[in-house]
Amino acid sequence: MKDKEYNLEEDLEKFGERIIDLLKKVPKNTITIPIINKLVKSGTSIGANYMEANGASSKRDFKNKIYICKKETMETKHWLRMLAKAYEKVQEECRELWQEAHGYAKLFSKITGTLNKK
Repeated sequence: MKDKEYNLEEDLEKFGERIIDLLKKVPKNTITIPIINKLVKSGTSIGANYMEANGASSKRDFKNKIYICKKETMETKHWLRMLAKAYEKVQEECRELWQEAHGYAKLFSKITGTLNKK
């Protein structure tokens, strides 16, 4: 049996889609609206920035986009935690997405660490 090829770009797109699906469940009020706005931006931009990194015009451009991926992933973790507190009915889903984002953050940290050695 052949191993499935790992496709980070596709995984990040699906992650962004799950963020959108999560946010559709959240009622809009004065507390959740700012969180929703921030989370949809950070959670969906990770994949977009990774795609830009893959099409980078230079090593410097690639490095910059990967740093942005890392930054957006960390921000997404923060907003997921805030959403879990603001609307407890989605707490478990937020935890699952937080764990996935944490894995991406570790991956981007490793990539940026490798880039700094070069």
